[in-house]
Amino acid sequence: MGIVDRFLDYVSWDTQSDDMTNMTPSTPGQMDFAIHLKEIMVDMKLCDVSLDDNGYLMATLPGNIENRNVPTVGFIAHVDTSPDMSGKHVHPRIVENYDGGEIMLNQKLDMVLSPKDFPELEHYKGQDLIVTDGTTLLGADDKAGIAEIITAIAYLQEHPEIKHGDIRVAFTPDEEIGLGAHKFDVTRFGADFAYTMDGGEIGELEYENFNAAIARVTFKGRNVHPGYAKHKMLNSMRVANQFIIMLPRWETPEHTEGYEGFYHLTSITGSVEETVLTYIIRDHDRDRFERRKKELEHLARKINNEFPGCASIDIKDQYYNMREKVEPVMYIVDIAKEAMIAADVTPKVVPIRGGTDGAQLSFKGLPCPNIFAGGLNFHGKYEFLPIPSMEKAAQVIVEIARITAEKSLN
Repeated sequence: MGIVDRFLDYVSWDTQSDDMTNMTPSTPGQMDFAIHLKEIMVDMKLCDVSLDDNGYLMATLPGNIENRNVPTVGFIAHVDTSPDMSGKHVHPRIVENYDGGEIMLNQKLDMVLSPKDFPELEHYKGQDLIVTDGTTLLGADDKAGIAEIITAIAYLQEHPEIKHGDIRVAFTPDEEIGLGAHKFDVTRFGADFAYTMDGGEIGELEYENFNAAIARVTFKGRNVHPGYAKHKMLNSMRVANQFIIMLPRWETPEHTEGYEGFYHLTSITGSVEETVLTYIIRDHDRDRFERRKKELEHLARKINNEFPGCASIDIKDQYYNMREKVEPVMYIVDIAKEAMIAADVTPKVVPIRGGTDGAQLSFKGLPCPNIFAGGLNFHGKYEFLPIPSMEKAAQVIVEIARITAEKSLN
């Protein structure tokens, strides 16, 4: 089975995660898919194939050289798709030899993928693209990463002339809700270092990511018949709106780039009696990150000064910037760069405006930079995946395995 067929199989599984279930994995579809992947790896005759009760799947491709000095390298991807958009009944379509124009995703819904809105499409003229049908996300984040890892492992099995050490593979649940590495057993995984195949467009190589937190701000109101509400009613939705506009207007995702952090309002649920705002807080700089959290707490206190006891806030950290853990072992970034060049890919070292399992794993003792999976416009209906980018990512994995062994033997 080729890499495209693998990917099309994987996206047929509904693995959308859910941050409200308090379970691991957070949805049953993730475990169903993990069982499917386990069967695939058993059929490939990989060693130490294991799937635990929390949905963490691990396996080993044994090295083909007898040298204990060769590090064990790991490759990791996540099975879940974003809760931002449905991942059920995904109907991907291959656009062959993309002509550079508009792509009609769904005639009935008048859904068009256009270079006017997404100019990055112009970089992929002449390539075969996998797109959605305009009703779901595609799932390249991160099923492209899974397909790339499985394809690379199969290639190494078919080409024993490529010398490599032990290679560990892991597929994790719930990365999209910030919990992908919470129950990851680094000791059991046993790799010296690893890479997540969870980046965006071709060439991306990342070892810096956001510090991240989630905040839920709850506003308690008081409902009274609107005809007799003067000086009695407290409409929690109006108070919540007051809170929203107190935050800096320009410090939102749609107004920031590069190293700029933001506050992102992800959901509002409310009535007169109670309204809940959910925010994610992001910043590459740890001090600014801490100040952002304190600012939310400060604004909640301001609300309570005007409306005593109305607002309460709960903030939980999700992950931190992996840079401080990767910089002491920068040779693993250098190996990835060298592997990309060997695969005829130009490395683009950029900060992640998001997070990966690798961020948490780096803090758990497993340094873990992030490498491109090849997709673009993740988490939405306009997601697309250039097939050559996916093929190159698999080639980069093979080159990392080769180069790691080569450097250890010299």
